[in-house]
Amino acid sequence: MAVNYEPQVFLFLSEILGIKIVDSEGRAIGKVLDLTGNIAEIYPPVLDILVRLEKDKKIVLLPWRRVAEVNGTLIFHTPQPEDFREPAPRSGELFLKDTLLDKQVVDTDGAKIRRVNDLQFLKVHRDLYLVHVDVGFHGLLRRVGLERSVAFLLRKLFDYTMTDQLISWKFVQPLFSPDLLRLTIAQNRLAHLHPADLADIIEDLNIHQRSAVFRSLDAETAAEILEETDPKIQVSLIQDMDTANASDIIEEMSLSEAADLLGDLPKDKAEGILREMEQDVADDVKELLAHPEEMAGGLMTTAFLSFTPDVTVAEAMETIRREAEDMDLIYYIYVLDGEEHILGVLSLRDLLIAKPETVLSDIMDKRLISVNIEEKKDQIADDFAKYGIMAMPVVDDDERLKGVILFKNLLEVVAPKLGK
Repeated sequence: MAVNYEPQVFLFLSEILGIKIVDSEGRAIGKVLDLTGNIAEIYPPVLDILVRLEKDKKIVLLPWRRVAEVNGTLIFHTPQPEDFREPAPRSGELFLKDTLLDKQVVDTDGAKIRRVNDLQFLKVHRDLYLVHVDVGFHGLLRRVGLERSVAFLLRKLFDYTMTDQLISWKFVQPLFSPDLLRLTIAQNRLAHLHPADLADIIEDLNIHQRSAVFRSLDAETAAEILEETDPKIQVSLIQDMDTANASDIIEEMSLSEAADLLGDLPKDKAEGILREMEQDVADDVKELLAHPEEMAGGLMTTAFLSFTPDVTVAEAMETIRREAEDMDLIYYIYVLDGEEHILGVLSLRDLLIAKPETVLSDIMDKRLISVNIEEKKDQIADDFAKYGIMAMPVVDDDERLKGVILFKNLLEVVAPKLGK
């Protein structure tokens, strides 16, 4: 039995805009001004054609599904009165040329900001789907009608053949609309990026785009990005938010990062956010804010794990499983007496290889390295380098454990001055 497969054809928006639409008998209907589609779809289907009619120059929408053929012109099945609509998109429908062409988008696969020079569609039977955006120079030349002449010169003079720089639509995140940024599919695209990559992207955006992208994120993702973002941008993003939403985000940050950010905010804004935060978290942040940032107390976090010496490995592991999500540090755990003096330290590796019934006092390392809460950053950096540890306990004058400095937090303070 013979099967009749209709070929699949790739078309660029630049090849469709401005071409004539004729009916099945060759009579002129009008010219294409734009296409509409629902860009929240994984591969958005084209729904309508924005047309300037030949007869009275009126602008209308015609359904794409009535297109019979695309070959230099659009051949439209003889239009019926009900095919003509006012040029107002339906809910979720957008004009693709106006919405995307020459606009900035995020390439979530390459984690970069791109400018859209053209759109590529796939025609399957009567349906047309947006499948790629063209971000290359080739796409720009195609739009202005110089593609063939420039390509010819490049081949003749330099033996170079231009290629399209296409990004699959499933990796494209438009930036123009806060509403579209909040859509589930759009949210997922941004959430797939590493926080450091998304922070770089946010820093490259203008202030309005930056705020729109940031407000579209859930609190946990927003907190991760703030921790990777330049402090000045952190402040600008949080200052533009109401205190309730800002507090939700800051509560998701590590305590030390949250304290640093609140310390950079205007006093009234910081106090308002602290009032909205959960009391225990706010108290921990206030404790960190009481210490100068250049000293150990200002660099430490109070979100770490500690146990008494009689706790077993099994009991410690159960606590870690339950509380790890809220900790800034889980690689090291500290063994304290009843007055919070440090007796010893263990790594997570020590726990994993020990027998469950073993008590911590039997396997803890008693060779303790710590710094005073008023120690300055330069000496702390020297100690990190000397002892090769990933976190440094901070004690007060009575040798009570007050917090822990993560190497990452120290590096953020010291690194900008390394080149001096």
